[in-house]
Amino acid sequence: MYIFVKNEPMNILLIAAGLALLILGGNWLLKAAVSLSLKLEIPKIVIGMTVVSFATSAPELIVSLNSALNGHADIALGNVIGSNIANFGFVLGVVIMIGTIQVQRSFYVHDWPVMMLSSLLLYLFMTTGKEIVRWEGFLMFTLLILFLIYLIRFQTTAVVDEMPEDDVPLPIGKSMGFLLIGGLALWGGSELLIEGAVNMAAHFGISKRIIGITIISVGTSIPELAASVIAVARKEKAISLGNLIGSNVFNILAVVGITSMVTPIPVEDEGLLNFDVLWMLYFALLIFLLVFAPSRMKLSWREGLILAASYLVFIAILV
Repeated sequence: MYIFVKNEPMNILLIAAGLALLILGGNWLLKAAVSLSLKLEIPKIVIGMTVVSFATSAPELIVSLNSALNGHADIALGNVIGSNIANFGFVLGVVIMIGTIQVQRSFYVHDWPVMMLSSLLLYLFMTTGKEIVRWEGFLMFTLLILFLIYLIRFQTTAVVDEMPEDDVPLPIGKSMGFLLIGGLALWGGSELLIEGAVNMAAHFGISKRIIGITIISVGTSIPELAASVIAVARKEKAISLGNLIGSNVFNILAVVGITSMVTPIPVEDEGLLNFDVLWMLYFALLIFLLVFAPSRMKLSWREGLILAASYLVFIAILV
């Protein structure tokens, strides 16, 4: 539960400190992910879709769980739906405008279908009784466990690693240390950023749904942006793409799953069902289409512009 701070300079300071921690955390987490992928001899996309995705989805889990427990279901659901929209429209749009990502067949054969299935499942549970109950949350979390088992046992590389020669293995203790401090920095940075943003939004009387779908969701997507931009800058694009896909799956199956197991999540604002979740499905489908057009089997600056423009349209209509 956030504490309202009337001092606007203090809120700006919270936002700035949060951003700094998120950038540092993204760098530390990437070091750990690359090292772990070498130590365990498994594809980097698996690390990106598990370790990195879980750490960068932790803010969504904390925010949604706290919101649901405090009776703010609109923020709990808006945070997840808005984060998934922001991950593709905002984060991936920026990432592929920085550098082109070559996509292999396994991306749309295995990874995208799981994400789309998770999105459709969330939509189904939201429309059925307009409440996500405990057994539905348990089912989502069970599907997540099965997905992780599948990734670890069967997944192959879905994105070409352009610079495998720059991979430097670290001692396991150092890798775990980077993983720990990176995850903590991402979590702490998101908390500071969200608190400052929510305090400023509350001052202007913005609704809980709008806060959840915009300010909080973008705030909790900053870890994905930080980790993904750093990954692309270092040519670790398997981790960047895998992180975003995995994060969206985690947001639904883990964040909504765990939260609804603790306490049922009612769909209080019709806008979540009639507008927001439909845009989430649109972006999930758009990613699949952009893999084939305008450039086949790659995501470049053109696709980035399409995603960013779609996100701006979404925000403009919403606000």
